[in-house]
Amino acid sequence: MKRKNKKSTDKHRRIIAAAVKVFAKNGFYNSKVSEIARAANVADGTIYLYFQNKDDILITLFEEEMQRILDAMRAAIAEHDDPAEKLKAFAKAHLSLLQSNAELAEIIQVELRQSSKFMKEYHNEKFYEYLNLISSIIREGQEKGVFRKDIEPGIAKRAIWGALDEMSRYWVLSSTRKYSIATAADEISSYFLRGMLAA
Repeated sequence: MKRKNKKSTDKHRRIIAAAVKVFAKNGFYNSKVSEIARAANVADGTIYLYFQNKDDILITLFEEEMQRILDAMRAAIAEHDDPAEKLKAFAKAHLSLLQSNAELAEIIQVELRQSSKFMKEYHNEKFYEYLNLISSIIREGQEKGVFRKDIEPGIAKRAIWGALDEMSRYWVLSSTRKYSIATAADEISSYFLRGMLAA
């Protein structure tokens, strides 16, 4: 029984890894389940033992990768005690994902938004958990007297993420990148910190 579970887990991972490559290469709409199966070296019917359809593959891919991203982000933030430094670390870690996995970055930035099921029906708990990392940094900064008390963490977290998300999309879609990841992370975090720091 354990051997079967191990094989099943291996096939699941192969399908997800194949989906990342196929979606990044062809786009979500232009990708076929048969192409994912071929890239994963499994039979077409095997896909449906693990996933309902192509949208289900995309959503599962997102959930599993977002958990890894969340774990990595928490580790990056935990290296700092100063909330301002934590915010800088968040920005740098977020944008650095683009360099470490360009295919995944393209899927998160572009292809996920092509799925009507993901946009309309999926309750994106992992994304909210990710956003709340920002608001937790802001609240910590307010408690320590580093950030202004009048800042609303719920608004600030969306503003900060929005700036990082737009830079991420620019990086993914642009053929001529004028800015390095490090420069973008430093500048974006400094813009917000100047307005957030307590006098």
